[in-house]
Amino acid sequence: MRNIIRTLFVAMALAAAVSPSASGQKRMKDADVAKGLEGYFTLATGPQAYPDANGFIRRWLMLDPISKKNMTNRVFTDSYTREAIMHQYFPGQFTAIPKNGDVEKVTMEYQPPVDLTSNRPSAQANDESKMVKANLYWHALDSDHFFLKLFRFATGLDKTRYGVIFWYVTVINCDEDIENVRLSVGSNCGSMWWLNGEEVAFIATDRHMAVDGTTSKKLTLKKGKNILRGCTINGIGMSECCARFLDETGKPVTNYTITLD
Repeated sequence: MRNIIRTLFVAMALAAAVSPSASGQKRMKDADVAKGLEGYFTLATGPQAYPDANGFIRRWLMLDPISKKNMTNRVFTDSYTREAIMHQYFPGQFTAIPKNGDVEKVTMEYQPPVDLTSNRPSAQANDESKMVKANLYWHALDSDHFFLKLFRFATGLDKTRYGVIFWYVTVINCDEDIENVRLSVGSNCGSMWWLNGEEVAFIATDRHMAVDGTTSKKLTLKKGKNILRGCTINGIGMSECCARFLDETGKPVTNYTITLD
């Protein structure tokens, strides 16, 4: 009987070690976020932003990365990428517009810390998968570059940076309908993009980010609010993405504002 009780206590201790409670993770202070992301992102301020001169969207709400243990980029086929992105990790993932500081309670795959001497995941990362609960927070940010340096976003927040999924969302505000535009995106590794709840762009395979790497069908940015949502998944290596709208002649669309609500 004592052996059984001892075994149960050991099992409970091990479970606690690899399955920390979400409530034990706290949100970083804005000042710490700003310091960690310096050179790549700044805290979003002011009621609205604008696309840059080349039409790139720089203001986004970005969620702490979700661990999805991919130890090789060879897994990124169309079917694998789509299935991994479409899995529901948190409520409202395809519909909600979060606010800065909002928290998502996510169950995700455990990964040990990165071995910074090699800047690659440690050998332990190949261990059998364990699931952990985590509090992941949304951050209202402006990118210092025309693209989102997702790898640096994760690194600056001291989060897992390899084998992760990034979610981001923003609001495009138009004074009138803007017809016959295309969403033009690029990403390092796989990504999927939605406009007003409709999937409009998909990149499946591992690749270097290319500006205008893929474009959507013709779309209409309706008068009022338009919700643009994206998700990028990576394995080993850097991760980044970019997005803009192009008109029928291929010129960037800039006559709208960008907000986070």
